Amino acid sequence: MEYFAGKYDVIVIGAGHAGCEAALAAARMGCETLLLTINLDRIANLPCNPSIGGPAKGQLVKEIDALGGQMGIVADLASLQARLLNTGKGPAVHAIRVQLDKAAYHNQMMKFIFNQPGLVVVEALVEKLYIKNNQVSGVVTRTGARFEAGAVVLTSGTYLRGRIIIGEAIYEGGPGGDISAASLSGALKELGVELGRFKTGTPPRILKSSVDFSKFVVQPGDKIPRRFSFLPTESIFWGRDPDKQLPCWLGYTTKETHKIIMDNLHRAPMYSGVIEGLGPRYCPSIEDKVVRFAQREAHQVFLEPEGYHSEELYVAGLSTSLPEEIQLEFFRTVPGLENVRILRPGYAIEYDYVKPYQLSLTLEVRNLPGLYTAGQINGTSGYEEAAAQGLIAGVNAALKILEKDPFIVKRSEGYVGVLIDDLVNKDLIEPYRLLTSRAEYRMLLRQENADLRLTEKGRALGLVDDQRWEIFQNKQSQINELFELWRTTHFSPSSTDIQELLVRLGSSPLKSGIKAEDLLKRPEVNPEHLFGLMPGLEKYDFSVLEEATTQIKYQGYIKKQQEEIQRFIKLEEKELPPDIDYSQIRGLSNEAKHRLQEVRPVNVGQASRISGVNPTDISVLLIFLEQKRRLTTDANRDSK
Repeated sequence: MEYFAGKYDVIVIGAGHAGCEAALAAARMGCETLLLTINLDRIANLPCNPSIGGPAKGQLVKEIDALGGQMGIVADLASLQARLLNTGKGPAVHAIRVQLDKAAYHNQMMKFIFNQPGLVVVEALVEKLYIKNNQVSGVVTRTGARFEAGAVVLTSGTYLRGRIIIGEAIYEGGPGGDISAASLSGALKELGVELGRFKTGTPPRILKSSVDFSKFVVQPGDKIPRRFSFLPTESIFWGRDPDKQLPCWLGYTTKETHKIIMDNLHRAPMYSGVIEGLGPRYCPSIEDKVVRFAQREAHQVFLEPEGYHSEELYVAGLSTSLPEEIQLEFFRTVPGLENVRILRPGYAIEYDYVKPYQLSLTLEVRNLPGLYTAGQINGTSGYEEAAAQGLIAGVNAALKILEKDPFIVKRSEGYVGVLIDDLVNKDLIEPYRLLTSRAEYRMLLRQENADLRLTEKGRALGLVDDQRWEIFQNKQSQINELFELWRTTHFSPSSTDIQELLVRLGSSPLKSGIKAEDLLKRPEVNPEHLFGLMPGLEKYDFSVLEEATTQIKYQGYIKKQQEEIQRFIKLEEKELPPDIDYSQIRGLSNEAKHRLQEVRPVNVGQASRISGVNPTDISVLLIFLEQKRRLTTDANRDSK
């Protein structure tokens, strides 16, 4: 029996990483928000790896934080270890990765969720959407409760018709054995939403005391304290003392490991035909790796702690859905794991997802006004991708209620923009994972300048509070001070100190006077080298020095990418009428006609990024628009 249970501005379905960001964003923007979750104990759950960040993903977390989101702050609080990756490469691809205490991450996020004004949390299983006046206007739960709202954000993760697979054992369920959302898929299909099927997986968890760590290489955290948030956050476990970080460990599989896997490949669900959905190419199972890279004698294995006091270790690199007994057999062939005890077997999970070409860049389903989707339901993989989408969906749901213009991050403004633009415009054949290579302007989209790019936007949305705004303004001020200091400081070739420094650094000695800013353009020279020569330089925060130095050293690359963006903006300014019938435009390829009809791009720039649309098709569109413009001009002239 259905009954009215309450009315809100925004309803968020699911309390994973996407749902938490969506609900917090909507509530902080002044909307009365309801967050519905299958299980209160799974809020902000980390069902797979106990880490956040890495290449491209770390940039995303920084951007979420800059906009006023929550993931970065909670990750810093729950940090067991933090490292900066890709340090051997340029700053465009530097990325922080943080090992997490899973329980602490859940608990810390819960505090923010339950203490957020305007946000109500209820444990319930949503079975269908409530439609009123051809718009999504609420949800109905399994118990018949009808919650109404002006906008609904669906962040159901991998729970839609979730199916757990371990060898021949197959059963319905969500991550970690939770119940799945079986009815909601059917309800979406009835409303005309096209669904696909993907799979993901997770490795076994093992008992820490059963490991011989002498056969593994210790992987410590960085000596410099690393954090995601631009706020002065600290780990509740190691504070600001890097020596208190927990280590991870590196090991390797063996030929024997690979032989056992190959001998039992017929029992691997991915190869026996049991699994229908495609998995993520960039996060393969050990079965995939052994088959695809048969020439390799060993694959890396990382042991990662699941918590500060936990006896569970996550075994990164050994994701598998082989039968439980086979998992134990090949695990014991890894040096150091000869006597391993498996606490939780690895498994694969199949689930339904919404094909994202049906979305606008606001993440609203075009044919279902009032419904927004975010996270793995959109065909992505990863906590970070989910959280970023959740933030954008929550913001746009709130803006719809507030009757304000939608919020879209462009590809040139952030990895968030790259992520959503790719989802809407590219034809997904596997779970989408964000990579630095997907960003054309990655020199501009560095992790450390995320606040300079996005904090003003977050402030305008109402997500950036006074404390964060003050910190941001202070950073801007310090960077400008540094630029002025370096521009007005000169070094003379007669200075013994500067000449000795350059010799020590392996840099060419001065033959004439030089400004500090030009000296810093030399690859060998960094600000810390000038501390003794420029009194007061050491007062600036490390992050300020780092960002200002990057802008100086890479000035040419940055300018070039800014010019590229300006050229591309011209295509973005050429809007496409929403009622175009692309099937009637002569000269378009058949594939382009089909994809343009599906995606319905808002401008020529977006059209150029759609899979299956080539440069010739773009030329045809530009000619079409010009012809349409001339006809309109002639008609207006004749009517006068």
